[in-house]
Order: sequence, then C-alpha cells, then structure tokens
Amino acid sequence: MIETPKGSSPKGRDLRGQNARKSALALLRAVLDDGRPLDEALARNPHLDKLEARDRAFARLLLATMLRRLGQIDAALDACLDRPIRAKDIILRHILRLGAVQLLFLETPPHAAVSTALDLAKGPRLAGQRGLLNAVLRRLSREGRAMVAAQDAARLNTPDWLWQPWCAAYGEATAHAIAEAHLVEPPLDLSCRSDPAGWAEKLGATLLPGGTLRLAAGQGDVARLPGYAEGAWWVQDAAAALPARLLGAVAGKQVIDLCAAPGGKTAQLAAAGAEVIAVERNAERLSRLQENLQRLQLGAATVAADAAQWHPPALADAVLLDAPCSSTGTLRRHPDIAYLKDSAQIAALTQAQDRLLARAVAMLKPGGLLVYAVCSLQPEEGPQRIHALLSSDDRVERLALTPDDLPGLPEAVTPEGDLRSLPCHLADQGGMDGFYACRLRRR
Repeated sequence: MIETPKGSSPKGRDLRGQNARKSALALLRAVLDDGRPLDEALARNPHLDKLEARDRAFARLLLATMLRRLGQIDAALDACLDRPIRAKDIILRHILRLGAVQLLFLETPPHAAVSTALDLAKGPRLAGQRGLLNAVLRRLSREGRAMVAAQDAARLNTPDWLWQPWCAAYGEATAHAIAEAHLVEPPLDLSCRSDPAGWAEKLGATLLPGGTLRLAAGQGDVARLPGYAEGAWWVQDAAAALPARLLGAVAGKQVIDLCAAPGGKTAQLAAAGAEVIAVERNAERLSRLQENLQRLQLGAATVAADAAQWHPPALADAVLLDAPCSSTGTLRRHPDIAYLKDSAQIAALTQAQDRLLARAVAMLKPGGLLVYAVCSLQPEEGPQRIHALLSSDDRVERLALTPDDLPGLPEAVTPEGDLRSLPCHLADQGGMDGFYACRLRRR
C-alpha cells in the first residue's frame, strides 16, 4: 500500500478535503487527458499552492495512488458497470476513479468517498450520471476489498507496452517483481558532499553500501531536514548515484557531464575533486543545476548547449553521458510515465542516444573513460545501444565491471560486465530505480 505523507492521512477525514479532491481531479485530467507529465501538472496547477499543507499532501497522495493503481481501479470499476463508459463521458470515469481509490486503497470512510464524489459530479453535464456514480461506488464500498484481494496487482497496473518487453528481457518472474516494486512509494535517498556516516547518524538514516543515505518515505519538505541549508547533501536515488562512481577516482581529472541536469551526477564528480564541465541544453534545467551547485558550495563550469553538437575546448579524461530516455526505470517516482509514453517513442529516443554516444566518444582522450547511462528498463535504450556502438566504432572497448565496482549490489552486474539495476533490487530495504550503465575506454 502507498505510504501516506505525514499529516495527510485520509482515514476518518470529512468533507474538509473537498478542495484537495477537486485539485486531484484536475491533475488527473491534465495527465491522462492532456498528456502532461505529472511534475509539470503539479507545478502548473494554480490551486494547489492555495491549499493547506495537509490538503496539498492529500491531493498529491490521491493522484499518485490513482496512477500507481490505475489498472486495478479500472478493473474493479468495470466489474461494477453493465456497459463501458463512453469516451465523451471521461470525466465520469475520472470521478469514479477518484472515489474508488479512496475506498479501495486509502481507507477513506465510504460516506465521505461517495458523498464527495457526488459533489464533484454537480452540473448539467453529469446530472443524469449521479445515480450510476452512487450505485457503483456503494457497490465498491461493499465488495471492492474482495475484488482487490483477488487481483494480480503487479500485472494489472503495468501496460502491455512495458510488460511484454520486460518479460522478454528479464523473465516473467522478474518482470512481476519489478512491477510490484512500482506499487510502493519509494524512500528518500540522499548523496552527501562528505561524511556520509556522520550525516546518517544526524538524520537517523540508513547508510547503504555504496554510500547513499536512505530515509523512509513521507519526509515532507526536504528543505526542512538538517543539512539542507548548508548544502551537506542532495536528493538522489541510490541507483542514480551509481554511474558516476563507475569512473573511479576522478580527483584532478577533466570530466564532461553531458545532459547534466538536474545536477546530481555533476555534484558527485565535483565533490570527488574532478574539474567538471556540465553540459545541458535546457536553460531552465541548467538554472536548477547551477542553483543546486551554489547551495552545495561546489564548483563546475556549466554550458548551455546541445550535447550532440557541442565541441569541448579540449579532450577530456572522462565523459559521463546520462542520455535522455523513456525513464521507465523511474516509475516508482513517476507513475505517469506508464500512461504518457509508449513503445513508438523508443525509436526516436534510440536515434538520439546513438548520436550522443558518438559525440561522447569524440570528446575523450586516448585511454579516457566513458560511462553511458539511462534510467530505462527497455533493452533498446541500454545494451542494444552499446552493441550497436561497439559493432560500428573500434575506437572504444568495454571495460567490464566486477562485483567490487558495485559493493552490496553484485546482482546488478550483468554477464557482459555492465550495470543493470532493477526496482526490485534491495527490495527489503525499499528498492531502487532501474538503471543501465556501461563503462567504455577509448583505445
């Protein structure tokens, strides 16, 4: 079950959270009907910031849980309907989803879930649907928990465009474990500028083998945590922290970080003593990177440019390319990706990845290291890109990883010697994002 943010528990709530429900409904429409990324929808919702803190947290909880459990919710609703809801009545479907998520997963009292859903359905457009809305939600309040208990949650909440290639790449059992990991709100992971053990003690965090600090989910505003204001740490998933470490000792070396925003890997390299050039073409994201570096009191040269066309002032000792991708490895944090993207988009992404890889190789000194990484679970964006590169460019060779390169995570080393982290890795400690990374050396 999704963990409820502190101060926002919906159990026993009355109608005071109706504004939160209205905001959640508007956000759901922005994501599923307008195709906006969840983070963008949250940032551009004009009403969200006007809510009290607990109602704002409740709205986010409603939306995140609906997106994580959408397959289960729709299956339960369909079992209660005599005929499918028409496409033009999609707002009715969304209100039903909003009521269902409260009844099935958030322990909202039935009277509150049903009555607030009926309030959302006011107006001439939905006047004739209120009876259906009432009947379906009341049936769910009686039978819904039994329906959920009989469902295969992992499979229902994973669209075919994801499920089928995961089964082909990892086997059905692992695909199922990946999908199960996506149903749990992820913990809060931090990377430290220095002294991770000391900060783990100060924050009451778990220190993972690679040096990442892990706190339980639902911490609220991270800016209020000790160490934020003085720049002692930054938020970075444990898997996202791995690719930069594959470059080894970088102190005093010239390292280019391509597609660098929001800056977690740039910060890692700078904190390790590298002379970093961070390249990012999106001006807004580059500004965020610069702000993060300033807070962390770390230095790096920043360049606003398209990495596929940019030429460095000199060849580098190392290049880190965290390439734009489908981001299917981050569904734990971004459940909207499952419904905003599809397999048709992968082809365009792989072409861009190939161009970026070719440019990254050209930026290296002889003997220099290149780490290519994507936060994707799709084989087309990971090992297939490296296979294509090595088949066509004899300037580089794979420098295989060993379990010693990934302390505490030997299962993430592939037979070829690449990194492949899965959301189900470290499952007993909260999981991690899905990443692929390969280490190459310029001949």
